[in-house]
Amino acid sequence: MNFDDAVKYYTENPTDEGLYAAAEKLCDQLTLKEKLSMLSGKQFFVRNGYDLFVNGQKYNCRPCIAGGVKRLGIPRVAFSDGPRGCVMGKSTCFPVSMLRGASFDSELEYEIGSAIADEVTAQGGNYFAGICINLLRNPRWGRAQETYGEDPCLLSEMGVALTKAVQDKGVIACPKHFALNSIENIRFDVNVNCDEVTLHEVYLPHFKACIDAGAMSIMGAYNLFRGDHCCESKYLLKDILRDQWGFTGFTISDFLMGVRSAPKALKAGLDIEMPQIMRYTTLPFNLKAGKISMDNVDSSVQSILRGLIKITPKLKKADKSVVAGKEHTALARRAAAEGTVLLKNNGLLPLDKSMKVAVVGRYANKINVGDHGSSSVYSPYTVTPYEGLCNVFGKNNVVLLEGTSLTPKESEIQNCDAVILCVGSDYKQEGENLANFTKNDDVAEMGLSGDRYSLRISKDETALIRHAVASCKNVIVNIIGGSAYIIDEWKDSVSAILHSFYGGMEGGNALADIIAGNVNPSGHLPFTIAKDEDDYPPFLFPGSKERDMLYGYYHGYTLLDKEGKTASFPFGFGLSYTKFDYQRVTAKVKNGEVQVSLTVKNKGDRDGKTVIQVYAGAKGDHPVKLLKGFKKVLVAAGESQRVTLSIPLSRLAFYDPATKSTYNEKKYTLYIGQDAEDAMKKKTEIEI
Repeated sequence: MNFDDAVKYYTENPTDEGLYAAAEKLCDQLTLKEKLSMLSGKQFFVRNGYDLFVNGQKYNCRPCIAGGVKRLGIPRVAFSDGPRGCVMGKSTCFPVSMLRGASFDSELEYEIGSAIADEVTAQGGNYFAGICINLLRNPRWGRAQETYGEDPCLLSEMGVALTKAVQDKGVIACPKHFALNSIENIRFDVNVNCDEVTLHEVYLPHFKACIDAGAMSIMGAYNLFRGDHCCESKYLLKDILRDQWGFTGFTISDFLMGVRSAPKALKAGLDIEMPQIMRYTTLPFNLKAGKISMDNVDSSVQSILRGLIKITPKLKKADKSVVAGKEHTALARRAAAEGTVLLKNNGLLPLDKSMKVAVVGRYANKINVGDHGSSSVYSPYTVTPYEGLCNVFGKNNVVLLEGTSLTPKESEIQNCDAVILCVGSDYKQEGENLANFTKNDDVAEMGLSGDRYSLRISKDETALIRHAVASCKNVIVNIIGGSAYIIDEWKDSVSAILHSFYGGMEGGNALADIIAGNVNPSGHLPFTIAKDEDDYPPFLFPGSKERDMLYGYYHGYTLLDKEGKTASFPFGFGLSYTKFDYQRVTAKVKNGEVQVSLTVKNKGDRDGKTVIQVYAGAKGDHPVKLLKGFKKVLVAAGESQRVTLSIPLSRLAFYDPATKSTYNEKKYTLYIGQDAEDAMKKKTEIEI
């Protein structure tokens, strides 16, 4: 039997049993040498080192290869990183996942996933490791921008959409980093602990959702969990992933430092060491010494084969013309606009296109699409805020001042109708890296990046805001960055606030579209903006000798609810250029679902989108409420629309560690609204 025969066998027997049988039969045809070669990446240092140091190119500019057996036609795993897009070549740089999470639009995420998959296949890939669904526990996390937010339901919906989109195109989807990965600077040695309820209700539901949706691969994390590196955790990789959840695909390590002990990793269920064979060079010796068995080897080989047999036959290589083509760049622009959040507006926005505007700040005309680590996408062009405003308002109506001082053009700026300040972060302040050894974000050195020590914008940018307010009555602050910023000290002094995250290659155009009213903003916060940094859970930095971190049951809006605190801006918050009213809310249980119906009325004179959010709570040792469903709907100006959300009862379930299973309470309170605080105003009871 060769690979084609195995695919044919599975096609004729399209069940899990047929998939397992096909992989087992194909595995039997492999020699020991071929089996071992399946378990690691290949030529990473040679190929990528040449690309980096000789060709002057970037990490993963072409696929990172693993496995493959030419004799039997078994395809190689051809890896592309993400999640801003396909990192190979000069691909479309979509907005970061956090902005896409702010769109609360899983259908849009499916479109983005389909586009990314086409760009992966067009450049020789068949595997996408850009489904980052680690939960945002504290906004200090440097890689916050790579995930969708603080809530398991939001992470699940968006992660499932991306998983399905990618695999529908024949590209193997890889959710990451499994699991409890949310600290960057000490990512290699932080040891995370949590109880079973917290694990299964807070940190794992989104991973399970992607597995249930058919994801055929998963990447382990760098951090430790209960004393074991995640890539060597039998409890995570075997007991939960395979035995409890029934995962049929294969696992890979995070790159280079993911595996410390080859025998421990393989026996725990870590199938491929990426991106290059390192620790797994010892597997032949460990096999001979009896530290691993042939069953361990065959188990991993068959897992890899199952993923390849099930997904790659769907793969149809897209033409290279799709890469950063007009259709995909237009999608990137639309996505950036859909996720931009309007936090404040005293009536100034939208601006008339005939107005003269100034765009000011260190990010006013800078390419700033996020982290420069493994998620970096080198698109053929990037539209800055200044360029986008010029495209919409006309170059003669836009004054540019880069930097954090108004003095060089103060008189010119005073004659402008509005000032747009671009503040926040770039790759120097937050992102993927080993450590940021300075505790001063203002002077973080190039390339250090990592976690944020402060959740406030820099002192010179705060001074810039105060100076601008004194010079011009119409000040708009545009926050650029990966997650939450504490802004209470200046938010009341400005006319409008936008959070545009890292908007991708078309971010500048999308920002201008919103400021000019070409697009009605509809983004909603995928995290809580607290009033104080201490309102978030504790965090660890390299300066501390402590490496054990307890992850609690509460964070974000659930923590504020528990402590009776209010947010500066609650989870799910987002303004529009129109206003919506939710009326006639009803709820019933039918066919294993909770069906929530309501009438949404657009009370303004502009068409707009609102995000209906349904939260649920129950008596007992549970959060006051948890997001359980959401839906983004377009309602025409002055019109009303009846909308129904269907929420599976399984999504309302809690975890029982004694039985290792879930259960439903008999009664729930449902909260329905436009954000986590607004939802408290409309509630209804249901009985299961």
